[in-house]
Amino acid sequence: MTTPQTPTDLTGGPTRGEGEPGDRPALRPRRDPDVPRDAKPVILTVDDDPSVSRAVARDLRRRYAEDFRVVRAESGSSALDVVREVVLRGEQVAVMLADYRMPQMNGVEFLEAAMDLVPQARRALLTAYADTNAAIAAINVVDVDHYLLKPWEPPEEKLYPVVDEMLASWRRDGKAPVHKIKILGHPWSPQSYEVRDFLARNLVPYKWYNVEEPDGSRLLAAAGKAAADVPVVVTTSGEPLSRPTLTELANAVGLDTTPRGDFYDVIVVGGGPAGLGAAVYAASEGLKTVVLERSAAGGQAGQSSRIENYLGFPDGVAGAQLTDRARRQAVRLGAELLTARTVTGLTAKGPAREITFDDGQTLLAHTVVLATGVSYRQLDATGADDLLGRGIYYGSASTEASACDGEHVVIVGGANSAGQAAVFFSTHAAKVTLVVRGENLERSMSSYLIDQVRSRDNIEVRTCTVVEDCQGEEHLRCVTLFDRSSGEREVVHVGHLFVFIGAAPLTDWLDGEVVRDKAGFVVTGPELVVEGRRPEGWDLDRDPYLLESSLPGVFVAGDVRSASVKRVASAVGEGALAVTLVHRYLAEQ
Repeated sequence: MTTPQTPTDLTGGPTRGEGEPGDRPALRPRRDPDVPRDAKPVILTVDDDPSVSRAVARDLRRRYAEDFRVVRAESGSSALDVVREVVLRGEQVAVMLADYRMPQMNGVEFLEAAMDLVPQARRALLTAYADTNAAIAAINVVDVDHYLLKPWEPPEEKLYPVVDEMLASWRRDGKAPVHKIKILGHPWSPQSYEVRDFLARNLVPYKWYNVEEPDGSRLLAAAGKAAADVPVVVTTSGEPLSRPTLTELANAVGLDTTPRGDFYDVIVVGGGPAGLGAAVYAASEGLKTVVLERSAAGGQAGQSSRIENYLGFPDGVAGAQLTDRARRQAVRLGAELLTARTVTGLTAKGPAREITFDDGQTLLAHTVVLATGVSYRQLDATGADDLLGRGIYYGSASTEASACDGEHVVIVGGANSAGQAAVFFSTHAAKVTLVVRGENLERSMSSYLIDQVRSRDNIEVRTCTVVEDCQGEEHLRCVTLFDRSSGEREVVHVGHLFVFIGAAPLTDWLDGEVVRDKAGFVVTGPELVVEGRRPEGWDLDRDPYLLESSLPGVFVAGDVRSASVKRVASAVGEGALAVTLVHRYLAEQ
């Protein structure tokens, strides 16, 4: 199928002046990731005279088409649209040739405006002999590199030597094109951090631009956005999204958010080790399976900088690497994985079980595996909530590692996740202070991690200590540490604080549907049978299976289960066992 093109067609094909109607750019982002990107740098020519526009484009293509895309426009405004589109796509403009005399926006005005977007592009004016003096004056006004007299016949003598010189100069100073997703934001913006963290945890490559710096400011202008619109996410196709929701962001970068079916054998809620373990075994055994994850596959384990006690990895493995392998394995075996989907309800619909999303949509299945994991408890310190995402972070937040180079970092927590974070950040920060409420590390941290923490000269361990206060305006500046044993307080100047305290189950949405313990963890199996009585509402002529909740057909695996062992291997094992019990339950139906 042939697509009509305009004077601003980026492929270098036929243009409006050669028979196609319309005078506005017809640039559209390429949305199909399978379509190869033509990333040749652009030579842009602008002239309001169609015959001249065609002639200069023809001569340029004759010599430079192999290495460059020659794009022509017939007005300054449409040419600026081309420049913005190229910049947002992460591609390059090498040379711009603009006619001096054009209505609305003349060549000098266009080059001056384009210079803010592509300062490294080389610039030349096309001018008649009568305008030579004006063209020479423009060289000093907008730093024009050359001017070309019309007509330029023969091009071998009057056009190509000038363009060759400009291209040689551009090659010496030009930057490599950037085709990654671009995030334009402020380093101390919680919303910008959320976008960066979401993409990083989903292993989506991106390039970060601070809008207060020149490159970020230029891209923001090219996107037609203002500082109030950040974070702005520019997709690889050049489409700018202002303050996108996680669902919008997931759709834009190609993550799946919509189920392919209406009814499944098993719905797995949560994409951590337990959920991925369940998905791998369910899909491999022929069950129609979908995994629902509100943020990113991997859960807390995916944020661990290094897991060294997982079976089969003698040298340890990064949490993100381990969980990504599990995710890819589950998908290869046929499981669907939906990202940025928040589940808010679970109910029985006859023999089926219905899941409700936060947008009101529903999904049905024969069975459900709850593997929602836990979240870190909130830091009980004055000012902490106000500085969330602006120096205070829950979890490892590896996206902040480079910002911690040479700085003092505080880690709050005494379990394995805190120890792993302390070791990880010690390779970046000048000093790491590990703040532990308990009397020692031995109560909650594995011995191998304790040895690593104590072997790092730049890690300081403060036991019997809590964070009392956090201060800062635009971002965190200092924290007050309170030593509970001595009663002394100390103000520590620090810009980054990472919290790894306690475990809060994500089960409020299950209130009234399944039995939970006082802490909110889901009670399963024999614990539901009290003094020989099965849970209220239980309508089967048997006791609940080992990992089965008080709602038949709903199983629980991993950290969210009451009395579970909070370890990655245990979670994976429970996920696999849950699928065995799913088969047993389905055989009863």
